[in-house]
Amino acid sequence: MKPKLLIIDDDEEIRTQMKWALTKEHEILMAGDRTQAREQFQAHRPAVVLLDLGLPPNPATPDEGLATLSDLLALDQQTKIVIITGQAEKSTALQAVGAGAYDIIGKPADMDELKALLKRCYHVTELEREYRKIQQQLNNDSFEGILGTNARMQAVFDSIKKVALSNAPVLILGESGTGKEMVARAIHQRSPRKDEPFIAINCSAIPESLMESELFGHEKGAFTGAHQMRKGRIETANGGTLFLDEIGEIPLPIQVKLLRFLQDQKLERVGGRQEITVDVRVVSATNANLKKAMQQGTFREDLFYRIAVVQLLLPPLRERDEDINFLAQTFLQRISTEIGKTGLTFGPDALRAIRQYPWPGNVRELQNRVRRAAIMSEGKRVTPQDLELSQSNLPPQGMTLKEARETVEREMLTQALKRNSSKISGAATELGISRPTFYELMEKLGIQKPDHKE
Repeated sequence: MKPKLLIIDDDEEIRTQMKWALTKEHEILMAGDRTQAREQFQAHRPAVVLLDLGLPPNPATPDEGLATLSDLLALDQQTKIVIITGQAEKSTALQAVGAGAYDIIGKPADMDELKALLKRCYHVTELEREYRKIQQQLNNDSFEGILGTNARMQAVFDSIKKVALSNAPVLILGESGTGKEMVARAIHQRSPRKDEPFIAINCSAIPESLMESELFGHEKGAFTGAHQMRKGRIETANGGTLFLDEIGEIPLPIQVKLLRFLQDQKLERVGGRQEITVDVRVVSATNANLKKAMQQGTFREDLFYRIAVVQLLLPPLRERDEDINFLAQTFLQRISTEIGKTGLTFGPDALRAIRQYPWPGNVRELQNRVRRAAIMSEGKRVTPQDLELSQSNLPPQGMTLKEARETVEREMLTQALKRNSSKISGAATELGISRPTFYELMEKLGIQKPDHKE
């Protein structure tokens, strides 16, 4: 079947000319005023509309055309409406784009240019239809909000289903921002422990002096300031799941105590002598290279094999090409609804910038940029500037994916150091990575270490 195209113009001769030029590729519908346009649209629901803003009863002004634009978008926000405009009406046409029109084309329209634009409109419409279909499928499957159609992500989902039913310790590997905690929560939610606590602890965010007490708890009077007994995170998770994020940051002495607990499911609080049995399933995660840490003697080999009975590797976003636009569209829909700006869409330049950017911060960075764009956008169309993805901060053409990613990572690390007065702790926290990972990236990217020590 040919795709439907509605042409709205008060000039019958222009409508007829366009019909003959486009009828080979499209099923043509025509309207000469706002009322006819609404009737044709409601009866046939075309995916694409060509709209001249000068419509009766006042064809000399754009008011009726803008009202028609508003009417059609109210009926279906996904419709691609292309404004046909003369040079004198260009500012008004740009206003229409801000109100939700998909694009503009000059009058008289060049037929080759118009056909190419219409082809792009239908292509985007089909992509969006697939996005909605996939989103509906994913919404019906409770993976704790994890979205992904990529084959590697589907393999992760299959693994979640399998490992969730056992008590085996799981180690989730992946770069910062890939969704490791969401996977841990999905494992818990699909397990027999789903009605019991899920306790998450970020090991890189706890000072070494407090780590043991935080994990294992303490008895009253165990140290200065211990005015009462306090259960640790492990004991609090009894019956449920304990998630140890950035487990590579746990100091060696505490690794020994954690290993002992994993072996027999018993612990002693700091300052205590009584062994306490705790039934807990441990899921760990890291973005660090634990095998390298074992070689360097900063992570125990026996602990690694205890926590990594099952390993799940999350792919970085740059290796999930088919998911990037889908995730961006989904985030924009959710966030725009949340902040009361429904109807926001990405402009063609924004979608192009999203595809070209290597996303070193992965899904978390994508979600944060889309949130900022939704807040900052002034019209109905999100621009690359709203996303802070203007051409100046996109990798140059001709780069390999590895080179592009390293370019962006180098820029992000350098800027984070500047904003944090060369303090690595602050820069690492801002970027959502650990200090050791920050140091590793500096070494890999050839960034000189600050002179001062923290």
